[in-house]
Amino acid sequence: MGESAMTQTVAFIGLGNMGGGMAANQARAGHSVRAFDLSADAVARAVAAGCTAAGSVSEAVRDADVVITMLPAGPHVLKVYAEQIIGAAPTRALLLDCSTIDVDTARKVAGLAKAAGYAFADAPVSGGTMAADAGTLAFMVGCDEPDFARIEAALEPMSRATFRAGDHGAGQAAKICNNMILGITMLGTCEAIGLAEKLGLDPVRMFDIVSKASGQSWSVTSYYPWPGPVPAAPSNRNYEGGFATAMMLKDLKLAQEAAARAGASTPLGAQTEALFQMFDGLGYGGRDFSAILQMLRGRLDDLAPN
Repeated sequence: MGESAMTQTVAFIGLGNMGGGMAANQARAGHSVRAFDLSADAVARAVAAGCTAAGSVSEAVRDADVVITMLPAGPHVLKVYAEQIIGAAPTRALLLDCSTIDVDTARKVAGLAKAAGYAFADAPVSGGTMAADAGTLAFMVGCDEPDFARIEAALEPMSRATFRAGDHGAGQAAKICNNMILGITMLGTCEAIGLAEKLGLDPVRMFDIVSKASGQSWSVTSYYPWPGPVPAAPSNRNYEGGFATAMMLKDLKLAQEAAARAGASTPLGAQTEALFQMFDGLGYGGRDFSAILQMLRGRLDDLAPN
């Protein structure tokens, strides 16, 4: 049997909107998944999906073959790895951080792990909660090249595509650049829908045209922010679920911080961050990021802040 088909002990730390579905797919693949989160409700959902509850991070990682973390931000990742995973997990364990964090912290954690004898990768994801639940995420991996085949096999139950972006930190670089593109194209899509509406063009008819024309993008064909044309899009659920505005804002901030350190010019990224900051500040951070259409249309009364 190949490694991807072998039953392994997987420690999964962080069972939020993304991590819960990811852990469930590891369990569905036949792995023994020890799940831990500070939220008892999140752990209960993981147990219902076939995981085993762990009482602490150290308990979850003990004797694990693979450790996967999905945590909110860089400080959480650094603290959990430095204080609770490194030294508690066996050195044969593969350590995979799927959080979206800054490049410098990813490299720092990689250095700590490597010094202690572990194989480590930063492996942030793209696809949102629907893909996390379906096991069809795209993973962008920063790792030592000889470790990639093992990493790809460990991610397979959660993945439709796994790419090695480069060495440690490159996965995070790819993720924040990808999401800066996504934020910019979503804003452009929403602005165009608002303009089309003002000009008397039905936004559904606009989808029919643009999805086959040069304005086509993922934001149009897979995530159209107007109800109807893309049944799975959050626009059909009053913008509930999907990829929260607060999470998009976090990624845009990471991109701007990285741009400042690197001396890169990203004026569209900066403007996109400012607009999502405004939308979040109005109380819509929990809504899917495509709901910014309603702010641009002047129709925030159609949304209830959450």
